Amino acid sequence: MKKFTNILPFGNDPQWYKDAIIYELHVRSFKDSDADGVGDFTGLTEKLDYLEELGVTALWLLPFYPSPLKDDGYDIADYYDIHSIYGSMADFQTFVSEAHRRGLRVITELVVNHTSDQHPWFQLARRSPPQSRARDFYVWNDTPDKYKEARIIFKDYEHSNWTLTIWPKPITGTVSIHTSLT
Repeated sequence: MKKFTNILPFGNDPQWYKDAIIYELHVRSFKDSDADGVGDFTGLTEKLDYLEELGVTALWLLPFYPSPLKDDGYDIADYYDIHSIYGSMADFQTFVSEAHRRGLRVITELVVNHTSDQHPWFQLARRSPPQSRARDFYVWNDTPDKYKEARIIFKDYEHSNWTLTIWPKPITGTVSIHTSLT
């Protein structure tokens, strides 16, 4: 495949995606630059020429934010940072700059309906009284019987979509749903 040398600016075409060649990848499994067994942004940056040669025009990155990784990174603890196993914010910024220099768009998976119990929104919600606005950010119930018809996504190791919420101080609502109800 021909390497593009005269890249035009992205422009304002709202239909760019219709002709795009989008390559979805998980940073952790793409290219490990420091031999720790986990892919990282430095490794991904090193492979941008390869992706460009394939004809890729946009990279779609699965979640790479700080997370306890109980749900493959979809259980996001902080939307404003980079999980340290993938590198630093500077590594990410270098990656984005180098991708854009090659005319590659970067799409990030933003999962706002699924946070970690470590996320400040969840911490605020669990400490708030019932019927408060913050409490409304999540679905709470006294038993795991609500929404029994909701599909359990990880049947191999989960028997319910609910997580028992045990904290040092009792808080109204004993279980919180930990998956999207869609």
